[in-house]
Amino acid sequence: MNALYRMLRGLAGKRRGEPDARKVLNLTRQRVIADRVEVADRGATRRKGLLGRNGLEAGEGLWIVPCESVHTFGMRFPIDLVYVDRKLRVRKVRGNVPPWRVSACLSAHSVLELAAGAAAGSKTQAGDRLEFSPVHAPDADSETGSSLPSHSAPEA
Repeated sequence: MNALYRMLRGLAGKRRGEPDARKVLNLTRQRVIADRVEVADRGATRRKGLLGRNGLEAGEGLWIVPCESVHTFGMRFPIDLVYVDRKLRVRKVRGNVPPWRVSACLSAHSVLELAAGAAAGSKTQAGDRLEFSPVHAPDADSETGSSLPSHSAPEA
């Protein structure tokens, strides 16, 4: 597994069995895009995506890594799509994508699927830089003040 992929997944310091969730911050605009984003980085989770769900609550999302195209066939609700490159820069934003559509961005390395309106609400645009920070439940570590590191791409 290469260093970039480990950085994107945030494996450093991740404990076995800990949920793989992220908070996503738009560094360019200093706005939180979502605070409960699941990571889909394995075959089964990438294939399933958001299928079978009835919707996404505000602040929820799915980060599919790697991914440069998605479909909304069989979905029950519209979503926002934020395509991100390896340096965590936004390459393309599609808002309010209804069910039964296909979308792609060949320059992307991953895609962030969000509740409809989340991208516009955070004013996220192509060219913005994102940061994905691990989210974990409070435990003994939080009492001592230690936490998992946040991950952002190096400056280009």
